[in-house]
Amino acid sequence: MSEAFKERFLYIFLDEAGNLDFSRNGTKYFVLGGITKERPFHAYKELTELKYDQVERGTALEYFHASENAQAVRNRVFDIIEKNLAGVAVDAIIVEKPRVDAALREEAQFFPKVLGTLLREILKHYPLAEFAEVIVFTDSLPVQRKRAAVEKGVKMTLAAMLPATVRYRVLHHASKSNLDLQIADYCTWAIYRKWNAQDGRSFRRVQAAVRREWDVLQAGTGFPD
Repeated sequence: MSEAFKERFLYIFLDEAGNLDFSRNGTKYFVLGGITKERPFHAYKELTELKYDQVERGTALEYFHASENAQAVRNRVFDIIEKNLAGVAVDAIIVEKPRVDAALREEAQFFPKVLGTLLREILKHYPLAEFAEVIVFTDSLPVQRKRAAVEKGVKMTLAAMLPATVRYRVLHHASKSNLDLQIADYCTWAIYRKWNAQDGRSFRRVQAAVRREWDVLQAGTGFPD
């Protein structure tokens, strides 16, 4: 097939920060972030090199995870992400949990609502009819109930928004196996730190690619229909 007729694929990698504990012991914010891109994935080679640099220095680094990596490693990862932001869009839904209506706090209600809101925000920026397929990745989900809620939110939104000619899939891959899920983790963590800890240092490293960070319940408004 010639390059002129090569099929286009839109990739969305999702990650979350904060928890779903709505008691006073839980986090104030829940953040769902997504990075959207097409191939090629430019950061892969440098991230792989960094991983094995760390192994050769004697660490047992298995994968990149922003909240767990040492600061020196985190700085290097952000260096790589920051210089490979061309063609990457970062969108995030910020949910101030105390504002969430009690009827939406159950996982089976909350996740489809938040996921659907984020995906609609992402997809409105793309000429969807030009793509052969939209592929959504999440981390592997050990709890079947949560997996079902995620799939419901993704599939309902994609089925409603995509032209009939555009395929879609939802793939649950261990983030350890997927560098773009690790990048999504770093970007979402940076946004979460900005909101939850008023720490914008990491956010500034990815800010050039942040298309929208949406405080979806600001001023007492509910989730959009």
